[in-house]
Formats: sequence, C-alpha cells, structure tokens
Amino acid sequence: MEILKKPLLTEKVSLLTEKLNRYAFKVDPRANKIQIKGAIEAMYGVNVKAVNTMKYSGKLKSRNTKAGIVTGRPATFKKAIITLQDGETIDFYSTI
Repeated sequence: MEILKKPLLTEKVSLLTEKLNRYAFKVDPRANKIQIKGAIEAMYGVNVKAVNTMKYSGKLKSRNTKAGIVTGRPATFKKAIITLQDGETIDFYSTI
C-alpha cells in the first residue's frame, strides 16, 4: 500500500508551514496515523511530533448534456497534516 500520495502545496498550507512548521499530504484513505508517521519519517528523515487526519468526500455534481442530466461525484480522499519537531523542515524542491 502506497501510503503517501503527494504533498499539498497551496497558499493555506504554505502559511501553516511558515508559522507552525506543519506540512500537508494526500494519503491513502485506509492508512492510519501510525502508518503515516512511519512513512514520513522513513521518506524524509525527520521526526514527526503530531499527525492530524481528515477525510473529504466528493461533492455531488451534475451537469446538463444532450443525453439529459449527468450526476456523479469526484473521488474521496484523505488529508494528513504533519507537525514536525522544532528545527526540522522538509524540502520538496531538492530533487528538481
């Protein structure tokens, strides 16, 4: 199971990173906090202080087409907010 899908790099997360040393990742919906913590520590070599998770369900969307109204929803996902120990950082751009 691939636990970490991708890091989230938005303006809101950038503010969290600057002020509170927190980072956000999209993770596998079946992963728990212990697995997420282990994956972060193994991949980036940092010490994780706390892990907060939240699940997002896809909003119901509909649109009109020639065939009638088509409804559906985007995929659900799980987001994890990682708080690191003081003095530690993750550099996402080092491999570019």
